[in-house]
Amino acid sequence: MPQRRLVTGRSREPRQRFAEELRQLRAGKGVSLRQLGERLGWDWSLFGKMEKGETLGGPEVVQALDTYFGTPGMLLALWELARADHTQFREQYRRYMELEAEATSLWHFAVSVLPGLLQTPGYAREVLAVGGSKGAELDQQVEARMGRRDLLEGDDAPPFRAILAEAVLRTPVRDEVEWRAQLAYVAEMSERDNVTVQVLPQMAGVHGLVATDVWFLRLPDGRPVAYTENAHWGELVEENARIERLHRAYDVVRDMALSPAESRKLILRMLEEVPCDLSTRVS
Repeated sequence: MPQRRLVTGRSREPRQRFAEELRQLRAGKGVSLRQLGERLGWDWSLFGKMEKGETLGGPEVVQALDTYFGTPGMLLALWELARADHTQFREQYRRYMELEAEATSLWHFAVSVLPGLLQTPGYAREVLAVGGSKGAELDQQVEARMGRRDLLEGDDAPPFRAILAEAVLRTPVRDEVEWRAQLAYVAEMSERDNVTVQVLPQMAGVHGLVATDVWFLRLPDGRPVAYTENAHWGELVEENARIERLHRAYDVVRDMALSPAESRKLILRMLEEVPCDLSTRVS
């Protein structure tokens, strides 16, 4: 049985920790993903997705990995924690929502989807539906998301800076009427004194937040917090060192982005590309 490793510096987020352990164990064994698949009898691409955190796999696969790596029960225990982590995700998201409501300033970088504070009902409905919501639950979630927009209303509304990867604005919803309304809403919001919208052009290339949506909040006591998320999970970050690393990456992205004036012009050009009268389209 291999000697236990120190956990210092390892991820404490269950799903990330599970993926990290898989990568470390395979590297220690000196085998490729393809070799691992051949020896255990599963498609090697499954193990690649597990190591990236894209899927957890099933208990039979994890038990086979425990046996192969000589870690009886360890990976299965991590798998069970990661599988149950949706509860932790909901709790962290709920906590983030509470902090957002009292924030004195907000910053955001969107890598794939517009931030909720800038979404229209039609856009929010399609995005939430893709995530699996439907029926009454979908209606409630759309209503709740629209309620968040009140945060930017009023004389005492906090300043909000949103940096949008160009891909966000190049990925429309299926309904072109709704998409036109969404682009118009972003352009309208960019004119507000407390809202700054910038676009990161695709030609800017790779950067430190290339796969990460991130929010930064400044709380009334001056304390900063961050919240990162992707298509599978989110994490509330309250450790100063980690927040500082994320903010440095955000500052680099901000320097690479178009100015607010140039960004507004780009959004308006995109708006002109969307048909105004869909009845004139050739079927």
